Amino acid sequence: MDYATLLQILDSTLRLATPLLLACLAGLFSERSGIFDIGLEGKMLMAAMCTGAVAALSGSVWIGVLAGIGGAMIFALIHGLASITFRGNQLISGVALNFVASGITVLAAQALFRQGGRTPPLSGAARFNPIDLPLADSLAGVPALGPFYAEVISGHTALVYIALLCVPLSWWVLFRTRFGLRLRAVGENPASVDTAGISVIRLRYAAVIVTGLLCGLAGAYMAAGLQAGFGREMTAGRGYIALAALIFAKWRPWAALQATLLFGFLQALALRPDVIERALHFPIPTPALDALPYILTVIVLAGFVGRATPPRAGGEPYVKER
Repeated sequence: MDYATLLQILDSTLRLATPLLLACLAGLFSERSGIFDIGLEGKMLMAAMCTGAVAALSGSVWIGVLAGIGGAMIFALIHGLASITFRGNQLISGVALNFVASGITVLAAQALFRQGGRTPPLSGAARFNPIDLPLADSLAGVPALGPFYAEVISGHTALVYIALLCVPLSWWVLFRTRFGLRLRAVGENPASVDTAGISVIRLRYAAVIVTGLLCGLAGAYMAAGLQAGFGREMTAGRGYIALAALIFAKWRPWAALQATLLFGFLQALALRPDVIERALHFPIPTPALDALPYILTVIVLAGFVGRATPPRAGGEPYVKER
């Protein structure tokens, strides 16, 4: 593989890993508070539809992003209501939201645009455009590092850089703030947090809201950054891959970045079957390459990458002792 091809694959890796990273960080906040959220897929799908629809109608991508965040937030609050207030089964609630999102997004898009459950193609100010970082053109001629900066680091949309900034921000919030300490404590031992006079319900709802925000950004990027509009089932299982990456990362922000980049790299390789064929000297069916991220998901969930211990109070509704 020549260096130019490698740079193209790494560029695709970063683009494809962005929605996974945002969704993985969303699950990180939720599960650190003790709320298992298998409904990341549904929130991303809802956000993608809201973003694509509102951006197409308004002509502004940022209004579309706000609509996407709002759609994901509504689903997040429904999950919080079912899991926290009514103490329902968190897994069933998440799966139900995924099914609802799968149907309601297509129904809404069809009702609005009559294009088979899709939104019109986004262009101009209705979608994100690449951003050239400072000195990208000037440094392009520098051997090795110059092309890497110009072609891999520079030239992405705003949400790619926002997603990367969310990694150190999430680490700082979780491990260097009082809120993060309390959030992690709620996921491990909510009774001790309650005994200290801190509201378990309020903290868990705060985590659910952060989850909705990050899933909203992930879905908005899918519709207005990675693609140009909403399409039926466009998330294609990325919410489940993000959950696998979260387990792979053992619920840590920096490890989440590494895990999602790995999944993104496999997705990027699937787009370049010629590279795989040249490296292995025999052809590989394209469906087999497309299945690589999902195969890794099964491997991670089966526990072949090492034992991952979730927060001890995860999935358990908290009942205040009287």
